[in-house]
Amino acid sequence: MRDERLVRLANTVVNHSLELKKDQVVLITGSIVAKPLMKEIIREVYKVGGKPFIELQDDELNVEIAKSSTESSIQISKGWLEKKIEDIDAFIHIRAVDNDAELSEVPTDNMQLNGKVMKPVYDVLTNQRNWVLLDYPTSAAAQKAKMGTERFEDYVFEVCGIDYELLADRQKALQDLMGRTGKVRIVAPNTDITFSIKDIPIVASHGKRNIPDGEIFTAPVKTSVNGTITYNTPCPYKGVTFNNVSLTLKDGKIVDASSDNTEKLNEILDSDEGARYIGEFAIGLNPLINAPVGNILFDEKINGSIHFTPGSAYESADNGNRSMVHWDMVLILRKEFGGGELYFDDQLVQKDGLFVLDELKPLNPEQLLQKEENVHV
Repeated sequence: MRDERLVRLANTVVNHSLELKKDQVVLITGSIVAKPLMKEIIREVYKVGGKPFIELQDDELNVEIAKSSTESSIQISKGWLEKKIEDIDAFIHIRAVDNDAELSEVPTDNMQLNGKVMKPVYDVLTNQRNWVLLDYPTSAAAQKAKMGTERFEDYVFEVCGIDYELLADRQKALQDLMGRTGKVRIVAPNTDITFSIKDIPIVASHGKRNIPDGEIFTAPVKTSVNGTITYNTPCPYKGVTFNNVSLTLKDGKIVDASSDNTEKLNEILDSDEGARYIGEFAIGLNPLINAPVGNILFDEKINGSIHFTPGSAYESADNGNRSMVHWDMVLILRKEFGGGELYFDDQLVQKDGLFVLDELKPLNPEQLLQKEENVHV
């Protein structure tokens, strides 16, 4: 029996996220576990006259290859991917987590080498092709989220199915305000940090690149960041999860970093020069994502949160920082997580995760969800 939730999600991915047109070529990659969703996406691609292609992947096999990879073998993979990209107009990647720690088996040197060699081709894929990333619910992901499998499936389809057109309309006021803002200050337990976003583009995200979605992002002026930020959610990175991460920055550079695994944290931040600078500042806005589930694709969209990201900036909101690292770390400012305040040019904009300015209050969860028809479950 077909799951109508998969049909609706496939429709969102093909028609809202990609806006796929007739005769466009789309590459769909992911685990065989996500086959039910892939089938619905293939059907939807054909419905609009597109040309779908599938590439199945397996994390265990990819890790086995990566553990003993060399620069020459990675260069071959890079060349194959470059040729694939030449032929496609759009790209869909569906993750289906079986073991979130699988990548931890890959030696750090191999991980960094792969990132360095592959980064130019990934930049082409993400900046010159239409793409969307989403997750398929699995028992392993449910366990990490501390939910039963059926409940987690319901959760995933619910948070993925918010009204993205309504969200896009209501994001405009915040996007405009941030565009007029110079200085940002974030205050929370063990956090007091300031930076400038002056003249950096402001991007509103509403289901075009990620599903689920709901954020507005920009980047700090590279050398403007000063202070300390302490994250109150787990910070996963390529198979390893860090807790109680705290970063102190001076003139944009991370000069001190600690966590429950401080040595490994600093090893990642020493991957290259850009890894110790910040490439993204974003505000989470998904009204149905309220707590971390250990998956950054979801956690960075938590309403009443910000994420402040060591590593490379996006070209769409560019502060000039480049790195093989892009590590989204999330701080929730809501009262039940310790509270916090967000200031733009010394004006209080958000307190304890809720916007206090009248023009921004429609972005608060209660108002975004005030009509049942605004959510497509």
